[in-house]
Amino acid sequence: MKLSEIDATLREIRVAPVKTLGQNFLHDGNLARWIVEKAELTPEDYVVEIGPGLGALTQFILAAGASVLAIEKDRRLADFLRDRFRNDRLEVLHADALDYDVRGLFAKPRVKVLGNLPYYISSQLLLKFTKYPSPISLWLFMLQKEMARRLSATPGTSDYGALSLVVQLHYHVEYLRTVPASVFLPQPDVDSAFVRLSPRAPGELPDHDPETFRRLVRLGFSQRRKQLRNLLREEVPNWEEVSSAVGFEPRARAEELALEQWVALSNLALSRAPLGADPAVSERFPVVDDQDRLLGDAPRAEVHGNNLRHRAVHILIFNHSGELFLQKRSRWKDRHPCLWDSSAAGHVDAGEDYDEAANRELQEELGVSAELSRVVKLGASEKTGQEFIWLYQGRHDGPFELARSEIEYGDFFPTDIVSDWMKARPDDFAPGFVECWQAFGEAK
Repeated sequence: MKLSEIDATLREIRVAPVKTLGQNFLHDGNLARWIVEKAELTPEDYVVEIGPGLGALTQFILAAGASVLAIEKDRRLADFLRDRFRNDRLEVLHADALDYDVRGLFAKPRVKVLGNLPYYISSQLLLKFTKYPSPISLWLFMLQKEMARRLSATPGTSDYGALSLVVQLHYHVEYLRTVPASVFLPQPDVDSAFVRLSPRAPGELPDHDPETFRRLVRLGFSQRRKQLRNLLREEVPNWEEVSSAVGFEPRARAEELALEQWVALSNLALSRAPLGADPAVSERFPVVDDQDRLLGDAPRAEVHGNNLRHRAVHILIFNHSGELFLQKRSRWKDRHPCLWDSSAAGHVDAGEDYDEAANRELQEELGVSAELSRVVKLGASEKTGQEFIWLYQGRHDGPFELARSEIEYGDFFPTDIVSDWMKARPDDFAPGFVECWQAFGEAK
């Protein structure tokens, strides 16, 4: 829309732009087209547009063939969008984007997020829609210029800080262009900028513990003028040795370390053993025949290496809202790393029965106890990794103390989202859980 059209439309629908709500309407059609081109949309894309306003971006997103969920807080603007476009590929949701349940996007095959984020809640929206792990494959945001510079900052600059590193740990951030205030009605008090975020490739950074990384980064930037050695004294007692190993001056300050150096520093903090070390090299599993009758036992490596039939348990934990807790398997797992799995799962050890193993695994992986009941038994097959599996269910609302060597992340999901997600992205899940979830549905 041109400036005159925007002004006339706002009068017609009786909307007086409110700066504090981020109602600044883009009137540069060429810029809107350029923004959407940078998203590289196809008809396979599902786009979440935050704050569509009068549809400056929406029209070009639809023209690219993508489906759109437009989240608009102002009811009058939401009604206007529905009336203006009348397109089966457009869903307009009258809601606050801060209240939107991002988990539902896991059920879409390919998701991208575009938006002109209101300045007063841009940090909150950014952190909400980039929470890791994410179902989103690309983010394209217009932000206050200062925020965009902080997100994309490099070491040694004044903008480089904890926010830069926490976001860049999982995403590449590109500062695309500065946007002058003059392209908006009404004009904001400051210039804006466009940034594009894309996920890092698996294995792009060395293995690390994200929680340790975030803790050290926030502590390191808590007093920018101080040397890191003074701020991290309790976390890294052998400072001279560690700084030499990572490759920075012992007197360095937080902004002097690159992302990779922060990752290395977090791995060396407190002289911890590498998280990938396998504490279970001496594990022995019962080996069974095709009727689950005990034949003997063998070391873990032999059982897996020779595809011997053995026993396992899977536990599905539901909260009081009926949502299922899923875990994202650690990258250090010898099978199916980084895939989503049952709430807790594991092998039956030599000398254990199924019930004992289920209670042990729940305690070891989630740090809780719960009353468990058997649901169904699955036969050993290729799909289960030659495991006979007893599936259990229980109820617990958390919080859980996740075993970081086993689990990278965990969260509750509505069961309908889990089923739709599995249909849309089956490769996101460990094969054993796929079999268990299907068996659970049949047994209900």
